[in-house]
Amino acid sequence: MACLSPSQLKKFQEDGFLLLEGFLTADECVAMQQRIGEIVAEMDGNTDYFLSSGDKVRFFFEKGVFDNKGLEWGSGDMRVGNFLVPPEKSINKIGHALHAHDPVFRSVTHSPKVQALVRSLGLQLPVVVQSMYIFKQPHFGGEVSPHQDATFLYTEPLGRVLGVWIAIEDALLENGCLWFIPGSHTSEDLSILTQPTPMERNI
Repeated sequence: MACLSPSQLKKFQEDGFLLLEGFLTADECVAMQQRIGEIVAEMDGNTDYFLSSGDKVRFFFEKGVFDNKGLEWGSGDMRVGNFLVPPEKSINKIGHALHAHDPVFRSVTHSPKVQALVRSLGLQLPVVVQSMYIFKQPHFGGEVSPHQDATFLYTEPLGRVLGVWIAIEDALLENGCLWFIPGSHTSEDLSILTQPTPMERNI
């Protein structure tokens, strides 16, 4: 079980984030990687596949991965131009309901250790609002500006959103790891989230 110690809980409350090394096993990570590979292989560039999936599992693409046909609208359907890169390298993320509709991701999301973790953080009746598999494609991808997730997942009272971010593979400075500003969760002033310096962008 993944109950937090008093010192871990204190650090989470102070900083707004907590790093838990080895929370998932290597086998669990590999299972999710393999399943995403299968989902991407099934995509095969057919827009009907993901557009008809509605709120189930959708593909979100990087900018600049389609030819000059771009996006065209006609007869209520969105048609996507031809891929300029291999389809598996064109995806930004897959979401937002993997936890509800895919057995591999559902088993991880609702596992006893995830439940124990969120309950140790004080959540009594947690609800999973979304899940995403985010790709960090080499040579592609737009900049993600500093932000607070509560900006996009608004709750009343503010701040009732807890994100569980799982690195499926090693997340390093060299390949685009996640950054946090300790204590920023206590402020509603997003101006404290300043843009990184040019040197930081090049890390």
